[in-house]
Amino acid sequence: MNMLELTSNSPEETQRIGASLGACAQPGDVLLLCGDLGAGKTCLTQGIAKGLDVEGYVRSPTFVLVTIHQGRLPLYHIDIYRLDHVAEVIELGLEEYLAGNGVSVIEWADKAPEAFPEDCLRVTLDTIGEDSRLLRLHPTGTRYEELALALRNRLHD
Repeated sequence: MNMLELTSNSPEETQRIGASLGACAQPGDVLLLCGDLGAGKTCLTQGIAKGLDVEGYVRSPTFVLVTIHQGRLPLYHIDIYRLDHVAEVIELGLEEYLAGNGVSVIEWADKAPEAFPEDCLRVTLDTIGEDSRLLRLHPTGTRYEELALALRNRLHD
């Protein structure tokens, strides 16, 4: 599978897509979220958290950079919006999260794509209306092709 396109017509629908993605996630998964401010990256992450059985509210860790939420698997929620250089991202020492036993979700990943593994699921969110979003999922590697396929099957059941 080269790409999966999904349309969301509300924040709740974006969260439902995220919840399905989180339910299909496995230890070590890396999800790179890209999109403009307000495109729905955090909304999608909130859904992923629900799919991982994380309790409580998930907000963007813009100022702390990394937040860990406990659920079925740990959710490593990383936001690199405030970082300006790839070197800053690399200096964060994200390897322990990216190679960990949880699911890493990185917001603003397009700011430093070379800092992340080649095998991943890149999700681009584009605003196509006031509450509507186009989500393009680009899986790289067998694991992420399987994840995208599992998500598609789950959403179309």
